[in-house]
Formats: sequence, structure tokens, C-alpha cells
Amino acid sequence: MITNRLAGMKGIGVDRSTAMADAADDENILRMENLDTDLAPSDDIIEETKKSVSAKGTNSYIPYYGKHDLRSAAADLVSRLSGVKYNYQDTTIISAGGLNGIFNVLLALLDPGDEVIMPDPVYSGLINRVLLAGGKPVFLPSFINNEGAWESYSEIIDKIVTKKTKIFLMLSPVMPTGQVYSRKDWEIICKACVAANAWMIYDSAMGRILYDNHEFIHPASFPGMAERTITVGSVSKEYCMTAWRIGWITAPPQVFNDIAFVNISNTVCPSGITQSAAALALRKPDMFLEKYLRKWQARRDFILKTLKGYPVIKPTGGWSMLMDVSKYGITGEEAAKRLLDKGKIAVTPMEGWGSSAGNFIRLVFANEPIERLAGIRERLEKAFR
Repeated sequence: MITNRLAGMKGIGVDRSTAMADAADDENILRMENLDTDLAPSDDIIEETKKSVSAKGTNSYIPYYGKHDLRSAAADLVSRLSGVKYNYQDTTIISAGGLNGIFNVLLALLDPGDEVIMPDPVYSGLINRVLLAGGKPVFLPSFINNEGAWESYSEIIDKIVTKKTKIFLMLSPVMPTGQVYSRKDWEIICKACVAANAWMIYDSAMGRILYDNHEFIHPASFPGMAERTITVGSVSKEYCMTAWRIGWITAPPQVFNDIAFVNISNTVCPSGITQSAAALALRKPDMFLEKYLRKWQARRDFILKTLKGYPVIKPTGGWSMLMDVSKYGITGEEAAKRLLDKGKIAVTPMEGWGSSAGNFIRLVFANEPIERLAGIRERLEKAFR
């Protein structure tokens, strides 16, 4: 590698899995490797986007912080979900997607060697952004409980907090596991964050994609957390607007200027032609999600029922689930190759997605309808028999 900045970083794997599936050029392949959904945004969002292409002022860099209506809509959404009142003018800036926002916050807050506590397993792209920003990932492990779902070892968090802990980077549901933190988990995590005088970056991109009647919980709502929680959101997942590339950062006023400075230094500005549609989306009431949730949960339930007996771990939120392939005596990389070659299923191996994910593969269930998922068990049997 040319620079030490890249030392120790792993690829996300999705790009390789997608390239192999594309090269096969076979419509029968189940595309379960990439965190996409086949469900479209609502018609009004699409129409608003079309109008924006030719609207006056959209083909522009300015305003650099994002259009005022969108910033206001994002601040209002975070205020409503967290119970903390945010004035968009000194708290909220628009980013070019959620991950861009997270990276800019990390660049604004981290000094070299600062530690960032993260879930384990977790998206390798988040890990890489911590490393690129000069931080050191510290993992809060999870386990599979008696119900076959993920659960956090939150009670050990005090053992991994040190004097170098600067940030808690948390998301619920966790990607890729679909683990949802309970209120007790959040209480323990937030108490540790306050005691460490650390920042909380809350990745809220999938926060309301919850199943089995799990409640939405925002960390800023806990004692001592409003002044240290930075919410980073995106329209990509909850609003099915992946290609719009719009995210937002809502932060306490005392750190807003630093984050805004990094945001315009790194990205300059988000897309001009998608901002009005994003603002329209953010003003929708929570019930807009219900039709999406019903379809995603139906697909999740179908796979769990169809693959009963296989080592698939139940997600309680999000778009994906993991399968442990260690019982077959192979790695996640080998399993992904078998599934593509023999079962015509494109999946992503989890090597590099935390400290203990190398034996897992990820199956995205949000991108294929049940009609196409119907033969998934037979496909797995061809690959693993």
C-alpha cells in the first residue's frame, strides 16, 4: 500500500460479490448481496424529483449547507423522534448520503489514536471510516440468544471504555445482523457514554425498520445525552431513496460549526436536484413506513421458515440476516462462491465486518420478492449438500 492510512483495512466484499453476479449475466440469480430494495419510493417523491431536474436553482452548489426546507425538515424529524428540540440553523447540515455524513463527523471529532466503540459484527464500511479518520475501533460484542436472535453484551461496556474513548458509534438495527438494542441496552450504553464524557454518533438510517413490535428508541432521549448525541440520517433505507444520495447531520450547537466546516471541505454540497424530494419525504408521518415494513417482514419470515434447520440468525430489524457457515467447514468467502456457482444466489461474505464475523455470510432479504425466494432452500441444498 502506498500510504499507512490504509493499513489494516478490509474491503466491504459487496463490490466483489456484485461484480461476480453481474459477470454471470443470469436473471435467475437471486441478488441478495447488496443492501438494496426493489421497492420504489412513493409516487409523489418521484414526481417531485422529476420537477426538480428543470427547476430554477437546483443546478447549483448553493446553499452549501443544504436547502433550508430540507434542513428544517431533517431537524424537525430528529426533534420528533428524539424528544429534543433542534433549530436547524445551528444544528443541521445536509450531507451526500448518510455514510458521507458519518465520515465527516468522525473527521471533525477524532484525533489520531482516539477510540471509537462500535457494535460487533458491524458494516466494514463504518470500520474503515473510523480508521481513515485516524481512530481505533473498539468492538462491543454480541451473541445469539436462546430465541436464535442477536443480543448485545452491553453489560460489559465498562470493561472496554478507556481514557482514549472519544466516540460511541451506534446503530439499531445493527447492519448487517439486524440486531435491535433494547431499552436496557441503550440505558447501559448511554450511561457509559456520559461517564466517559464521549460523543454519541447515532446512525439512524434504518432506525424505524423494526419488526416484532420492537419500539423505536433514540439515544438522545436518555439523561445527559442530548448535549453529546449527533444524529446522522439518510433517505436511502426508510424512504427507499438509495440513489438520491441525501443524508443529514443534526448535532448540538457547540460542535455544529466544526462538523459543517468539514462537511463543506470534504464534499462541498449534496445533490441539488434531489433535495426537494427528500424534504417531501421527511415530512411524511411515520405510517408511510407500514406498507414497506409489511413486505420486508413477510420476506424475512418466509426465509426463516423456509430455511428452518439452517444456521440462519433471526434479524429483528433492517434488511439483512446472517448465516453461520462454519458448520460446513468452509469460510464465508468459500460459501459465497459455492452459493453463486451452484445455487445461483449472490451473497456477501462477512470477513472484515468486525472481529468475529469471518464465518458468516449476509443475505439481503429486502431486494427479492417472495415469488423469487420460493426455491431458496433447494438452492442452498445444491450448494451445501
